[in-house]
Amino acid sequence: MNFDVLREEYKDTFITAFQKHDVSILELKVKSYNRVEIDLKSPLDQLFRDVLLEYLEKEVEVTVLQELVTFCVETCRKGLTTATMPVVLLGDIFESLTLELCENMFTYVENEVNVWKEELFFTSCKNNLLRMCNDLLRRLSRSSATVFCGRILLFLAKFFPFSERSGLNIVSEFNLENVTEYGTESMEDNNSDIEMNGDKKNVVIDYSLYCKFWSLQDFFRNPNQCYNKVHWKLFCSHATSILSTFQGLKVDYIAKEGGWVDTKTGVRTEAHYFPKYLTNQKLLDLQIYDVNFRRFILLQFLILFQYLTSTVKFKSESFELKQDQKDWVQSTTEKIYNLLKETPPDGEDFAKICKNILKREEYWSTWKNDGCPEFKKSLSVELPSERKPTEQFYLGDAIKEATISGKYYMGNPELTKLWNLYPDNLEACKAKDRDFLPSLETYFSDAIDQIESGLVVPDEDNLLKDANFGWRALRLMARRSPHFFSYGNSPQSPLSAYLQAMINRIAADRPGRVQDTSNQNDVELEANLFKPGEDIKNNDTDTDLDDNFIRFKVAMFTTGQFDQFCEKSAYNWKKLAAKIGFKPDEITFFEAENKDDFSRAKNMLHVWFEDDDDSTLENFCYYLEGLEMSEAVEAVKQTILQNENLMN
Repeated sequence: MNFDVLREEYKDTFITAFQKHDVSILELKVKSYNRVEIDLKSPLDQLFRDVLLEYLEKEVEVTVLQELVTFCVETCRKGLTTATMPVVLLGDIFESLTLELCENMFTYVENEVNVWKEELFFTSCKNNLLRMCNDLLRRLSRSSATVFCGRILLFLAKFFPFSERSGLNIVSEFNLENVTEYGTESMEDNNSDIEMNGDKKNVVIDYSLYCKFWSLQDFFRNPNQCYNKVHWKLFCSHATSILSTFQGLKVDYIAKEGGWVDTKTGVRTEAHYFPKYLTNQKLLDLQIYDVNFRRFILLQFLILFQYLTSTVKFKSESFELKQDQKDWVQSTTEKIYNLLKETPPDGEDFAKICKNILKREEYWSTWKNDGCPEFKKSLSVELPSERKPTEQFYLGDAIKEATISGKYYMGNPELTKLWNLYPDNLEACKAKDRDFLPSLETYFSDAIDQIESGLVVPDEDNLLKDANFGWRALRLMARRSPHFFSYGNSPQSPLSAYLQAMINRIAADRPGRVQDTSNQNDVELEANLFKPGEDIKNNDTDTDLDDNFIRFKVAMFTTGQFDQFCEKSAYNWKKLAAKIGFKPDEITFFEAENKDDFSRAKNMLHVWFEDDDDSTLENFCYYLEGLEMSEAVEAVKQTILQNENLMN
């Protein structure tokens, strides 16, 4: 029998069955052809598409189209049409309707998610549904139709099971193609009066702050740059400037009536709008007072900090922050949350929501690190207190139930709860929450308050004269403080004098105690040195800093000696940088950021002495000897000799 003839014979019966919503009428028609060996599904599939085309030309209501898809689902369950036909119809509908009607039609798709998850449809339709949703996302604007885009993504999350790994970013890749472009030509400083809610505000956004602000997007795009020590310093400098600007410029917010009103219920719903911000320098004055804009930037910082400090399975082993970097991230995170709380409207609630979302994200990260195991419903251990009073309790049954579910039953609710937190004792010993070693700032906070108060503290309350406190302080400094190994002589009695000197240095290193010196060409770090010829026990109160010295991580010398090192090694600074471990991109950075070889050598050596654990003068001299830089070698040897005489 001819395909077209069969389709025409089907049509009248199909229209009658659809109007009466009775699939059995169509089923009886199909059974009448059972004796004929022909394909009965293809003509009916084509008939569904023909009827849909007629409805689309007549511009029928969306409800009629929804009924047609529902009728097609029923025919699939009866085996009259192919299983992919309902989704094929949906694809044709979304391609033909406007975006406004597509949004109404998609509500039907969301409500019928359980239908698409049935075994009959899921296997054959999942790729078609995914393709249909991706086509819709390509048509939508991420700024004006953000809510609709979110609904599509949430539908896909409900539709696909957790075991489906195709939609997961398993290896934590970043979208490096998302580059934020901004003006590279300097404009005159913009001293302009801008009007905000009827009030005029004078804002000065210079070109330097403008470049710092938008260059941060490159770090948000590729957070792994922050593990490079040169880029980390650049990021910290820019982030500090931007957050200080946010802290100094408070935003005002006036609630405005907006949104849309449901004609049936009369309820007003707030309209959501997600703009796409432009990077023109003249617009930054206005954007910096925009509440949503400020929240977006602060939330980007929080997401970046969470990635830098979290454990990700596919991170390189070298991608780990040092302790001082972690302390900076922690203090900056607290500052950001305070800014979010101060940003109207409902700043307190918004900050709590952000913290809750990021906390849930940690669970997803842990799940991916474990290889995305499939979620299974676990059997809880039923305790005797949870059983019915009339039900007889048998200890053996409780232990058996717990063993089946992989748990332990200890006979006591609290013991059972604690024992099942870490069923494996070895894993429990490795848990990070068992690391009780405190930070320097936390342990010495009370002692710092006693010293800085300037009051006379009785001996029984003085922490510096407490033997237990001193013993723990020495152990902690040996693990975490670079000041402990700064000198060759060991601490001598009285211990309180040594602790006071060390605590003063730790207090000076706390966040907020070091001024921003990113704009200075010659950065000098203050040094805590004991006066020559004096014993440590005669140095109880004299902890003043000597401005002639620079004390880095494991080396110290005067500013004049440092300038001499840079001058003697400037002509061959590139080979020296490669010798001491800098990468080609870091060397290129030094070359681009400084005007002459002396400044480049100075910047490079300053970074090395400040960050590298092996940056001793002896190692520096060894590197110079390998490059046959004799004048620089002689200068370093003289400095080593002078330091030895000073310590003796």
